[in-house]
Amino acid sequence: ISCWNPLQSLLSSMKQACEMLTRDPEGGAARIPFETFSFLYSYLAGIDGEISETETEAFLQGIKEQADQHSGMVLIRHF
Repeated sequence: ISCWNPLQSLLSSMKQACEMLTRDPEGGAARIPFETFSFLYSYLAGIDGEISETETEAFLQGIKEQADQHSGMVLIRHF
C-alpha cells in the first residue's frame, strides 16, 4: 500500500526547482534566493490544497532562518 504524501511531493518538486534555477555548478549546493523559494513553495502549496497556510508559513519561517545564515540563499539540505 502506498500513501501519497503531499508534503514529500512538494519538497521533491522544490528540490527539482532548486536544481534547475541555481547558478551553482552541476553537483553543487543548488542554492536559490529565499524570495524565489518562498514564491514557488507558496504557489505550489496553494495549488496542492492539502497543505494549510499555517503549515506553509511555519515551514517558510524555518527555511528563512536557515537561509539568513547563508546570505539569504536556500540550500536543498535546508529542507
